[in-house]
Amino acid sequence: MFFSKPKPLIPRRLRFTVSERIDYTGKVIKELDVREVEEIAEKLREENVESIAVSLLHSYVNPVHEEIIEKILSSRLPGVPIVLSSRVDPEYREYERTSTTVVNAVLVPVVSRYLRGLVEEVKARGLCSTGRILVMKSDGGFADVEEAIRIPASTIESGPAAGVVASAYIASTLGISYALSFDMGGTTAKVSTIIHGKPLVTSEYEVGGRVHKGRLVKGSGYPVRYPHIDLAEVSAGGGTIVWVDEAGHLRVGPISAGAEPGPACYGRGGDKPTITDANLILGRLGEVLAGGRIRLSLKLAMKAFEKIADETGLSVVEAAYGSIRLANTEMARAARIVTIERGYDPREFTLIAYGGAGPMHAAELAEELGVSRIIVPPTPGLFSALGLILADYRYEYKKPVLKTLEEIDPSEVEEAYNVIEKEALRLLKSKNISEDKIMLIRYMDVKYRFQSYELQVTAPKPFTKESISIIAREFTKRHREVYGYDSGIRDIVVVNLRVTAIGLVDKPKIETLNSSDMKQPRAKKIRLAYFKDTEWIETPVYDREDLKPGVVLKGPCIVEEYDATIVVPPNWTLRVNSYGVIEMVKEA
Repeated sequence: MFFSKPKPLIPRRLRFTVSERIDYTGKVIKELDVREVEEIAEKLREENVESIAVSLLHSYVNPVHEEIIEKILSSRLPGVPIVLSSRVDPEYREYERTSTTVVNAVLVPVVSRYLRGLVEEVKARGLCSTGRILVMKSDGGFADVEEAIRIPASTIESGPAAGVVASAYIASTLGISYALSFDMGGTTAKVSTIIHGKPLVTSEYEVGGRVHKGRLVKGSGYPVRYPHIDLAEVSAGGGTIVWVDEAGHLRVGPISAGAEPGPACYGRGGDKPTITDANLILGRLGEVLAGGRIRLSLKLAMKAFEKIADETGLSVVEAAYGSIRLANTEMARAARIVTIERGYDPREFTLIAYGGAGPMHAAELAEELGVSRIIVPPTPGLFSALGLILADYRYEYKKPVLKTLEEIDPSEVEEAYNVIEKEALRLLKSKNISEDKIMLIRYMDVKYRFQSYELQVTAPKPFTKESISIIAREFTKRHREVYGYDSGIRDIVVVNLRVTAIGLVDKPKIETLNSSDMKQPRAKKIRLAYFKDTEWIETPVYDREDLKPGVVLKGPCIVEEYDATIVVPPNWTLRVNSYGVIEMVKEA
């Protein structure tokens, strides 16, 4: 009822129209008025604009008028970046295409200054002997600096993407077909789905939009059509603040205490109770972290939660445990968004937990989802950094079709794919990627006639007459998985052809560790910890570095390492495999 549109990124006085028209087939109905473009160039010069977005109707089919505009503007405004919609998003739906173009144009000056400054500083310090600096993108691949500057919107969700890439690598190494990547840090928790070693990728998201219960509020941000790893995010991190609403109910988030002042137990002036304070009160978190560099105050954590206890009528322990359960419920909701709402059963998945707080909440989150196996990699707090050295070059190409399966000509489709693939091969070879390390994967964006959104299916190679029936079968199968039904194989529309081009790079290999000298570790201490159904229980605490391959520990127990704490509740068993990876299994 109180919805408000996102604020326009470009003020009205800096938006201009030109007289031209190209129809949906690419036919020029009205030639571009060049004099108008020249007049606009002079106005833009007077305004000292930093970048320009150009988006014309149906330019995704025929970009000739956008290219003429670019030529005129470049000659009159040298050095000003010009972003064409036909290059950054050659796809129909002009609002989304224009929004994608505008977001890129807005970001180009900011990102270019930052990245070019970074390159200069890195080279000045002698930190990059090869002179090649790569940037992670939202789709889990990486690009050169100049490519990231050209399409900066491709990097908006690059931070969480790195952790998912590392999770996919761990899943492949361990032979896990269905994995959930669970990243819980200081302010948010993010969940994504990995199928047969590949993260699920979607083709559109909204920048600067509001998130409600892990789901983006449609229309609250700026649409950007660029592939990104399918993530659901909720405000549940170690610094998330616990509070009481006007009805006297316990609430968690979305406000965070941040790094400064941080949770109350940090002793840096913060007095708001947080999830970290709750874990400390429940004995799950020790008072000494990061090898002694951080010391937590149980007294300050208790004091912060006393306010919550007074307002709710709960004890301090009940309030702390209730906040943990609420946070886990929020995170479970996010996990269901990327599994059940994508047509997958979360009970068939293995949870890969990382981030500073992820391994602490993983077991109870898994119980909420019906998941019975958890993987905790070494150094989980730094796990996302591993993804940066495991990524490959990745580029996405698309060509609009907008014809039914009955209308398309298989030979024309095959020719279109061939043209795209030649361009992809040329680009990847220019990065010194040999042909034997290049993967070209064909897709189609397909929907039923009159549907608003399409689904992506893999396209056969070569594309022949028989391929049409294969696409129809794959689409109806995927439609049933996502929506629970299908409407048969009639009126299926091919919206776009897509090619994902991947240039594989050499990756570090995870070495197996020697387990011959394995001996059962001794707990470094025993402390009381609070768990569901058992309340307070004496719980052994171990150092992870003492857990050698082959070690088996029965819960409850707690494992501490420099950058994270692993909580193993009752009825869970911890095992260390030959890679030094911790596996937690729920007992039947």
